[in-house]
Amino acid sequence: MIKVGLFFKKSYCGNRDYVDSVIAALKTRVSDYKIVREKKDLEGLDVLMVFGGDGTILNMASACAARGVKIIGINYGHIGFLAEFEPEKLDTAIDMICTGKYALQERSMLKINCGNKEYFALNDLVIQRCTSGNEFSNTINLCAAIDGSVVDNYTADGLIVSTPTGSTAYSLAAGGSILTPDIDAFIMTPICAHSLHSRPVVYSDKSTLTLTRTDKRGYINIVVDGTAVDSLCEMGEITVTKAGFKVGFITSLENNFFNKLLIKLNIWSK
Repeated sequence: MIKVGLFFKKSYCGNRDYVDSVIAALKTRVSDYKIVREKKDLEGLDVLMVFGGDGTILNMASACAARGVKIIGINYGHIGFLAEFEPEKLDTAIDMICTGKYALQERSMLKINCGNKEYFALNDLVIQRCTSGNEFSNTINLCAAIDGSVVDNYTADGLIVSTPTGSTAYSLAAGGSILTPDIDAFIMTPICAHSLHSRPVVYSDKSTLTLTRTDKRGYINIVVDGTAVDSLCEMGEITVTKAGFKVGFITSLENNFFNKLLIKLNIWSK
């Protein structure tokens, strides 16, 4: 018997009528379900239905991946690029889960080591200059090396390292290429580089990327999937590799990456 979890965007958690309406739609088809409030609640689940936008999905992605829990997203956010269905298609999503008539799309993740700390990202790692207070810095200086070979020394506002999933997010806005989800690669994109030659670099996800700070001028912020998790105030090193697990997304059998790209990012010429 399939075990389903429900995870709601924070602004909807306290809306009892809304939560009850979702449960009413679910319980006629699924008898074993529970509301997930913390990551530890994921234990024993087969599927997590996430009600929210991309940020809500990113919040649970690594925890689901580590436990082998598949995700299906119902978009209650702005763009909802990671969500498979809009709210009016809730019944279709439930039917798909119950019948097993769906495709499973596995997305790779970044494993990030900074000192003795470890983080995981479905979208991206962003290393950026601090823009407030006494820690303000005009630019940051980073040396990027792939498998021990120096790629470039960047003087920039920051650097984005993204997965194919994250290539349609901040990296795209900073001038990076779009990677289709099936490509075994990551992309490193500078943010406002002070250079005529610094360009995005696509590299194999089997490689190890090492980012070394080469100055001590102020703090630099470390942001993982849109959340500031750490900062560096001294010269230090960050390593980025491919995580040992993937996020499984339940999609419809007709799912098409390029159709979603045109619709969600509104780039279809009219």
